[in-house]
Amino acid sequence: MMTKLAAILCSACISTSALAKTQAQFDEYVAGLKQEAAQKGYDSQLIEDAFATAHFKEKVISADKNQPEVKETLETYLPKRVPQWKIDRARKLYAENKDILEQIAAEYGVQARFIVALWGLESNFGKIQGGHNVISSVVTLAFDGRRETMYKNQLWAALDILKEGHINLDKFKGSWAGAMGQTQFMPTSFNAYAVDYDKDGRKDIWTTQVDAFASIANYLKQAGWNSDLTWGRQIKLPQSFEPSYVLQRGTKTRTQWLEFWADSERSLADWQALGVRKMDGTDLPAVDVTAALVMPDDMNGRMYLAYDNYKALMHWNRSYYFATSVGYLSDRIGYPAI
Repeated sequence: MMTKLAAILCSACISTSALAKTQAQFDEYVAGLKQEAAQKGYDSQLIEDAFATAHFKEKVISADKNQPEVKETLETYLPKRVPQWKIDRARKLYAENKDILEQIAAEYGVQARFIVALWGLESNFGKIQGGHNVISSVVTLAFDGRRETMYKNQLWAALDILKEGHINLDKFKGSWAGAMGQTQFMPTSFNAYAVDYDKDGRKDIWTTQVDAFASIANYLKQAGWNSDLTWGRQIKLPQSFEPSYVLQRGTKTRTQWLEFWADSERSLADWQALGVRKMDGTDLPAVDVTAALVMPDDMNGRMYLAYDNYKALMHWNRSYYFATSVGYLSDRIGYPAI
């Protein structure tokens, strides 16, 4: 009969053996990626240096497969994501950087309060950027296979960032999922939206605040931001309101989500006629603006009339909670005026 100690040791041997097998498979996978990178024309020294930092990160796989599933509602989410100290900090940093923020806001057509809100929510104003090696993270997630194509695209984008000299390899850090810097851009988003605002030859979203601010503004601009609009407003519905007017949930792609948005979108005059009112019960603004009716939780939860800029926030992160938290924080930054 096997003793308890022997069973434990045997289990440990199996675990070590499985890990060794995984490491061998990972090494083989990396060798294939290096060949593919060479075929794409990346410099051999860049390939050797970058992939020398690529290590199998079991914690990254675990984090990807075991993300929290705690049941949240907007009532519990907003106080945690936008506590009073973060509002106070956002307003203080807005005041300290007001001139450059408003300069960037004017150039890109994006209100400064939204730049600060995204900065605060993504990286706690640059303080929490993640300490994971970006190459290791994206290679590990590509190796895992569930979203291989996506993460291989992130890898090639990451190599482009290194090739262009925007960041040194030893400082190329981010979240476990590969999101980087004060803006928490994925590598492909960096290549699409990052800005070298101070003209020093590097798009430095890690340590250069003005580059981070301009990159956030450029992202929103490219996503269709309209500085003549805000993001939306919380509203009250009449009793027995028809749920079919609410933006449909359960979308799998942004394209489908935009189709559902179009189904819900109506003029404020139309929403007024359907009995929708401001939270204090007064009439909606008498302006020629369209909005969709957004329901982050259910018919008993908070309801919002969301304007076109909400679509840009949902392009950044297709989460009603996230987009609404950005809007909420931006309102707390902007009112009362700084």
